Amino acid sequence: MRVLELFSGLGGWRCALGDRGSVAAAYDVSEAANATYTLNHGQRPKARELAAVPLAELAAHGADTWLLSPPCQPFCRMGKHQGLEDRRCRAFRHLLDLFLEAPPERLVLENVRGFLGSDAHVLLSERIRAHGLHQLDLEACPSRFGLPNQRPRVFVVAGRHPLTARRLPDLPPRPLADFLDAEEDEGLYLRPEVLARHRHGLDFVTPEDHRSTCFIGGYGQRFVGSGSFLRTERGVRRFAPSEVARLLGLPKGFRFPAELSLEARYRLLGNGLSIPVAAWALDHL
Repeated sequence: MRVLELFSGLGGWRCALGDRGSVAAAYDVSEAANATYTLNHGQRPKARELAAVPLAELAAHGADTWLLSPPCQPFCRMGKHQGLEDRRCRAFRHLLDLFLEAPPERLVLENVRGFLGSDAHVLLSERIRAHGLHQLDLEACPSRFGLPNQRPRVFVVAGRHPLTARRLPDLPPRPLADFLDAEEDEGLYLRPEVLARHRHGLDFVTPEDHRSTCFIGGYGQRFVGSGSFLRTERGVRRFAPSEVARLLGLPKGFRFPAELSLEARYRLLGNGLSIPVAAWALDHL
């Protein structure tokens, strides 16, 4: 496969792709994402607004596969559910227009559960059928892949050849202790007054637990509903970005630019892919 990685973020699709193919080009408007992508993958994404990219530019890369994770906020449980009317769908709507003109041979899209049945899902399915491609709608969670993290996601897989759904693995999640840093960052511990204010809404876990809730982009600034908090002998702390990265299945050497703020790191991880789950989705092609 020769891939266009659209809304490339940290490069999760590239990690999941492995030796199945190569990335012809990646696109993302986030400077923080592009700096992190370049540091880890040695290729700088194109800092272009996808809503304005002409078909000729995408076609010039000679790619036969699109891998994309468009913004999930229009379809999130806690969002406004505006779907394609949400301004954050502008780039995705434009890509669907380009798809209508010149579809790739293969496509895999990742998003939250709310994408299924949305107007965006309906329109994408119509475009896929219009070009005679086969389609699978899949749903999976990292907790089935041995990762102690609940991050259910859906995938739309499309290709020229008939597609067959593969069985989900059923590996027992490992303990959180396997994913923690050897040395804690004491700055991640919650101050007593902060803990007292939010404790009734927090999801607490311990290193011995085999689960954690989904970490969202606002984990560095929000408390309730943003992800789990680790209870230790010292108190309660956030998970470090490096720990969240491991729970997403990012490779061992993954790192952030030194100048990137803690909040920016959480934001990028919150928009990231679970690598083993994305790889499973790619196995359907």
